[in-house]
Amino acid sequence: MKKSNIVKFLAVAVMGTGLAYGQASRTWVSGVGDDANPCSRTAPCKTFAGAISKTAAGGEIDALDPAGYGALTITKAITIDGGGGQVASVLVAGTNGIVVQAGPNDVVILRNLRINGIGSGINGIRFLAGKDLNVENCYIFGFTTNGIDIALNQGTPASVHVIDSVLKNNGGVGIRAANAVAPNVQVGIDNTKVILDTVGIEANTNSRVVVNRSLAENASTDGIKASASTGQVTVSFTDVSFNANGVTASGGGSANVAFSNVAYNTTCAFNNSASNFATFGNNRVVGTGNCGTISPASQQ
Repeated sequence: MKKSNIVKFLAVAVMGTGLAYGQASRTWVSGVGDDANPCSRTAPCKTFAGAISKTAAGGEIDALDPAGYGALTITKAITIDGGGGQVASVLVAGTNGIVVQAGPNDVVILRNLRINGIGSGINGIRFLAGKDLNVENCYIFGFTTNGIDIALNQGTPASVHVIDSVLKNNGGVGIRAANAVAPNVQVGIDNTKVILDTVGIEANTNSRVVVNRSLAENASTDGIKASASTGQVTVSFTDVSFNANGVTASGGGSANVAFSNVAYNTTCAFNNSASNFATFGNNRVVGTGNCGTISPASQQ
């Protein structure tokens, strides 16, 4: 091979290596890593922000050990997994924990994470754009505003799934859903606990929220709430207790409740000021009664 051809071959090889280096399908982070590393398993990065630039769209970032991996803004399809049985955390003060501002076809998965606002963080997870956000086995606590803030402004379909998670001691809403424009964002919440906030779960503008097998307790106002004319919430097999109001429909929003336990709420079990509140199935209501017209009457 001629010398000039060898040089060209080596240049192409180096360029190809550089591209692969920048676009690994799986990267790794460690508390003893370094963001100057290639984020491989044997040479991990230190932060999620350091790893995401080296991870291909649709790829995955995995945590090797318990550590704090820092705040992050996500702009592409990605999976971030903190690993089972360990404490991979995002610890933030005065800012948001994880912001998702992805493309209209992007799916984002956040799994096995502890997101701690230490009393001054703003929102634990903020979903501003994307196709689908999945929050699985996460613990989100200590934020001044919302645990999960779904605050879309997009005219394309979007969905959120919160599964096997805990949201606790957040100053605003545990999980709040809104889209500034149609269509409705679809939110599914399953086997999730929302505790000690102002409102536990809220369906606001252009949102449909389904809550199943979950718990909303100790909210200073409403355990679960539909708060806008285009906000709808459906609740089943869920415990809504120790709040001021259990389930509320206001601002023209609609609420439906079935097969749920609504106990010891200090003001109203079911609170309807929107004329769009119905109960189905064998709800168990203990302590306080209903406020407003509920159709049909809740079954004691």
